[in-house]
Amino acid sequence: MNELRTMLGDVVTRLFTDLVTKDLLESAETGAWPEALWRAVEENGLTWPLVPEAKGGAGGSWGDAFVVARAAGRHAVPLPIVETIVGSWLLSASGLDVPSGPLTIAPVHRDERVRLTRAGGGWRLSGTVTRVPWGRAAGHVVLVAEADGRTMVALAARDAGEATHDQNLAREPRDTLAFESAPLAAAAPAGRGVPARAVWLHGALVRSAQMAGALDYVLRQASQYATERRQFGKPIGSFQVIQQNLAVLAGHTAAAGTAAANAFKAADRGDAAFEIAVAKVRVGEAAGVGAQIAHQVHGAIGFTYEHALQFATRRLWSWRAEFGGEGEWATELGRSVAERGADQLWPHLTAR
Repeated sequence: MNELRTMLGDVVTRLFTDLVTKDLLESAETGAWPEALWRAVEENGLTWPLVPEAKGGAGGSWGDAFVVARAAGRHAVPLPIVETIVGSWLLSASGLDVPSGPLTIAPVHRDERVRLTRAGGGWRLSGTVTRVPWGRAAGHVVLVAEADGRTMVALAARDAGEATHDQNLAREPRDTLAFESAPLAAAAPAGRGVPARAVWLHGALVRSAQMAGALDYVLRQASQYATERRQFGKPIGSFQVIQQNLAVLAGHTAAAGTAAANAFKAADRGDAAFEIAVAKVRVGEAAGVGAQIAHQVHGAIGFTYEHALQFATRRLWSWRAEFGGEGEWATELGRSVAERGADQLWPHLTAR
C-alpha cells in the first residue's frame, strides 16, 4: 500500500467514524443534505483522488479511489462521493475543469441516450435520464454521449433541466432529469481511456466497492451480535448453525472484496470491462446471501428502523440492481467469452 492510500485509509476511517452517526443517517433519509459532512469530505480531498495535482486533485489511482469507495459503503455515507469521483475523473481525463461541489453521472442505464447538438460556439443537451443518483443534490451532471461520430464528455448544471424526485430502497435520491435544448457548461471529446460506456462501466465499478464495504459492516455486526446475544444460557454464536452461517458470510465478504479490488487494479491498467463484470456479478451474489444471513442472525430486531443493520442491508439490496444487476453482467461475460471462442477462455483469464 502506497503512502497516499495509507493516508486516505486513515482519513476516511476517522472522518466517517466520527461524523456518520445514526442521527445523521436518519436525517439524510428525510431529505436533509448533510452539509457539514460534505464540507469535511471535500476539504479532505476524498472526492478528487483521480484528478491530477496540477488541477487541485490528489493525482492518485483507481486503487486509491477504492479505499474511499469501500469506506463510503462500509459507513453507509449518505453522499454522492463515488459519483463525484467518477464524474471528476471523466472531466479531468477529457481536459475539462472540475467544478467544486457534488457531482452526479448519467445516463445510468445502458439503453438510455441523450443528444448533444451544436449551438453557435457551444453545445446543447436534450434527453431524459432516469434513476440518476443524487440528482437533486448535485450541482452538476457529468454525461457521456455520442455526437458528430465520436464519444463526448459533457458537463451540465443540474438546474438546467427539470428534476422529478424519486428514491431507492435505501431512501437515497434516484431522480429523473429532463433536459430540453439545455446549454452545457462544458463539453469535449472523451479523453484517452474513457469508453463510450464509461458511466455504466465505472458506475458498476464503484458500486462493487461500496457493496464490498457494506458487506464488511454486516459481517462485523452479525459476528458481534452472535457474541452478545444469549439463548439457553450461552451466546448464540456457540451454536453450530450460527457458526456455519457466519463462516459462509465471511467467505462471501472476502470474495466480494477481492473481486472489487481486482477490478480497480484492472482499471489502473486500462480496459477493465471484464473485471468490472466479474466484480458486479460476484459482489451482487455476495450481497444477496450476506444480507440474508445477517438478518437471520439478528432475528426480528435487525429489520427494525431502530437497529443500524438495515442501513447497510437496504443499500446492498439497492446497489445490487444499480448500473446492472448480476444477471445482466453475467450475460455480458457470457457474450464476451462466446465471441472469443472456447479455446481463448483460459488464455484470456491467465493473461489478466
